[in-house]
Amino acid sequence: MTNMESTREAFGKALVELGRENKDIVVLGGDLNKSTMAIMFGNEFPERFFDVGAAEQNMLSMAAGFAAAGKIPICTTFAVFGTGRAFDQIRVGIAQSKLNVNLVCTHAGLLTAEDGISAQSLEDLALMCSLPPMTVLTPSDGPETVSALKAAIATPGPVYMRLYRPATLVMHESGSHFKLGTIEILQNGSDVTLIGCGPLLESVLNAAEILKEQGISAEVLNVSTLKPLDEATLVKSITKTNAVVTAEEHYIHGGLGSMVASSLARNYPAPQEFIAMHQYAESGPAKPLLEKYGLSSNGIVEAAKKVISRKK
Repeated sequence: MTNMESTREAFGKALVELGRENKDIVVLGGDLNKSTMAIMFGNEFPERFFDVGAAEQNMLSMAAGFAAAGKIPICTTFAVFGTGRAFDQIRVGIAQSKLNVNLVCTHAGLLTAEDGISAQSLEDLALMCSLPPMTVLTPSDGPETVSALKAAIATPGPVYMRLYRPATLVMHESGSHFKLGTIEILQNGSDVTLIGCGPLLESVLNAAEILKEQGISAEVLNVSTLKPLDEATLVKSITKTNAVVTAEEHYIHGGLGSMVASSLARNYPAPQEFIAMHQYAESGPAKPLLEKYGLSSNGIVEAAKKVISRKK
């Protein structure tokens, strides 16, 4: 049976474990603590847990104060609220001061699905990547989420981590090694580089298998640290394949595809195809939405064939 796990559940369990190890960790929640799983920390450490209600701007300002006082604050809410509603507080109060605040937002991207257009955060990566000192993490599954959270807490400065509502395929072993700022090579190939982040990494791996059956060798990269981007590994792969497809369930501008395109333009120009959102979506089950907007394995396969045909 395929092992499935929600990244937010893995996050909640890891919070409790880290709270036992480090007394300086405090958790702030924005009225959605059961959904983000932050309530698990609150039940274990009520004296270090702060539910601010539906006041995300206040939550991030409080976190800045905790960080300035030497604590390690972890803020949790849905991605649309944590990055959009509180952007000014993050920019001025946290990023410009380079404070050690960890913003972990669940229910990110199109996979928020049935919650509808107003809750589907398709711009959060663009917002957070625009802030110079911000580290941006996009773990692909539960085990990687746990490892990424531990790395985030040990990393000075502000960190944004993007998590998801539904259970997703577990692709890493528990306790697997995670090094912040590096790209993970999941599969070697020679014809095209397929790059995924978050839950779309499963679709990327499936697309690589389909391409293999058709005689096309795909290299698969997992970008779990979107910023800072591991340009050395990226360029090394592209110099071998000379073609790249990026896949994300985020708006086409400002996320994974944009970060990769910017790097290649400066280091090694090569044809690129973008699997991403081009518009806002509607409410509906996650899988049909991914199919409708071309974010499936079949969409990645077609993009791979197209970008290979563009090689010079």
